[in-house]
Amino acid sequence: MIDYFYTHAWLIPLLPLCGALLTGALLILFPEATRAIRRGCAFLSVILMFSACGISILLFLEQWKGHTNYFYEISWLISSSLHLNIGYIIDDLSSLMLVLVSSVACLVLIYSDGYMEHDISYVRFFVYLGLFSSSMLALVLSPNLIQVYIFWELIGACSYLLIGFWFRRTRAAHASQKAFVTNRVGDFGLLLGILGFYLVTGSFNFTEISAKLPSILENKPELIGFIHVLCLLIFLGPVSKSAQFPLHVWLPDAMEGPTPISALIHAATLVAAGIFLIARMFPIFYQFPLVMNIIAWTGGMTAFIGAIIATSQVDIKKCLAYSTMSQLGYMVMALGLGAYQAAIFHLLTHAYSKALLFLGSGSVIHGMEEVVGFNTSKNQDMRLMGGLSKYMPITSITFLIGTLSLCGVPPLACFWSKDAILAASLAQNQNLWFVSWLTAGLTSFYMFRLYFLTFTGELRANDYQKDTILPHESTTNMVLPLIILAIPSCLLGLINTPWNPLLSNYFLVPDIMNTIEIIPINEFLGVASSSVLITGLGFFISFSLYSSYSIRLQQYISKSPILNLYWLSKNKWYIDDVYTMFIMRIHRKVAQGILWIDQNIVDGLVYSVGWTSLLSGEMLRYIENGRLSSYLITFIIGFSFLIIKGISFIIF
Repeated sequence: MIDYFYTHAWLIPLLPLCGALLTGALLILFPEATRAIRRGCAFLSVILMFSACGISILLFLEQWKGHTNYFYEISWLISSSLHLNIGYIIDDLSSLMLVLVSSVACLVLIYSDGYMEHDISYVRFFVYLGLFSSSMLALVLSPNLIQVYIFWELIGACSYLLIGFWFRRTRAAHASQKAFVTNRVGDFGLLLGILGFYLVTGSFNFTEISAKLPSILENKPELIGFIHVLCLLIFLGPVSKSAQFPLHVWLPDAMEGPTPISALIHAATLVAAGIFLIARMFPIFYQFPLVMNIIAWTGGMTAFIGAIIATSQVDIKKCLAYSTMSQLGYMVMALGLGAYQAAIFHLLTHAYSKALLFLGSGSVIHGMEEVVGFNTSKNQDMRLMGGLSKYMPITSITFLIGTLSLCGVPPLACFWSKDAILAASLAQNQNLWFVSWLTAGLTSFYMFRLYFLTFTGELRANDYQKDTILPHESTTNMVLPLIILAIPSCLLGLINTPWNPLLSNYFLVPDIMNTIEIIPINEFLGVASSSVLITGLGFFISFSLYSSYSIRLQQYISKSPILNLYWLSKNKWYIDDVYTMFIMRIHRKVAQGILWIDQNIVDGLVYSVGWTSLLSGEMLRYIENGRLSSYLITFIIGFSFLIIKGISFIIF
């Protein structure tokens, strides 16, 4: 029976795809009837996703027991110079990612039923979610770079549709365009890297590329620089998809999409795709220390920059977005340092904790809508919140669990994975350890700031309005996923403690070293102690400033010596401004110049042909009038001209 699921693993992405295509076709052909049975369409999407999740769990458990990797390919395109295969691979990485993506997608679909209940485009949203989840599931099954690129572009297209789901809102439309254009930069680099590796190795397969490179470099050592460039071009793809500096600018704007898709993007799909690709390419990148060092420092800088920006955000979703950027930086840094297992472990624990936090923020937004108004940015403004624990107890408790986990409070999930990364950075690069240690303190500060502003104190929205309307707890289909996600946020880290590294025993580094990243207990305790210390300091500062939030805080900040740092954070390190000034404005000037040339020169030439024909016709209409006398005069004049011309030719 298990072998049947291995040979039919292609059903995992196909099931949600079929649900999305069927629902989409019904919506196009019979829009009114489909909207009338919209809950049935949602139920179909949930059932099919649960089926995919069930198969994924079975495969993961078999891999956990030691089942050999399963690889299947068939010929797709054959020519004299090119042979492309398509297929899928079931190994440690893909089986883990399948469970992660499908399980989070199931909970997001259930949650979406309540969150999007009154939205006129309810059915369309479920179609997009199905396409998005299916594309990500197919991506993690891909055995070669060509398939990765195809599904990489599909999840990019789906993210464009979902970020701009409420496209009638100007900000949502602009945000989807910004995300799409920014990701094209990284995707172009990825495509060049893929083609370059095929030029060098003659293969798109990850394993073959990794195996061929040593012999190629031994025979042609002059290619070393070129291959370094190819590795960095491949890495450019994850830099954009996983919102790494400097291509991170699209991520906070992506919060204009509905909150369920924010949870899916930030937990298990779009941004996780970049981490997945680095992990897949790890056996190749590992052969080049310079590439690994660049990856590590990119991740470290991203983690610190994201944490600094998050400390001043007042939009609850944007604060969580910059938190995601920072935590992804941790994972990229770990992969660059060679801590493969720690990075994937943190991807796993962070995904469930961040899904909990984003869905919790959606519950808060949903509860605040009647208080501050529907479809406004005010329902995401933490300055108008406060005291929500009284009105939304389940959301408050589960959000606190997610906060404690993300901050690395023991023994919750992210504590074990984050400290595994800190221990690896201390062993490999003390400068990066210091950066990541400071980032841990900043994470504690901004996350508890978010919690205190939202859930403690008194409700501040009523200070800005005449009517007193109180928030309310969300519906069962919204709070149930929060309760379920709180469980892995608490317990998932226990599968890979220094005393019992079950995940490390299962999740060996592919093709590089069959060793387990076991951290000595005394070393882990030392790192954990310093981590808990800086986390506690971040909590203390946040508690002192925000537990009883008032207008005095703004006065304090305006007079304090940290004002410059505050404005640096508030303005997102001015990175967006630099892009606007030196890229967008120049691009617009160039585009305007090309438009002028097109309108005045290119179009002018085309128009001149038309005007010439028009004027010629107007002139000839007075001659070609159908009168024999006019034609005779014209003939005589022309004939006379020919006679004169002939005589002058004979004489001279």
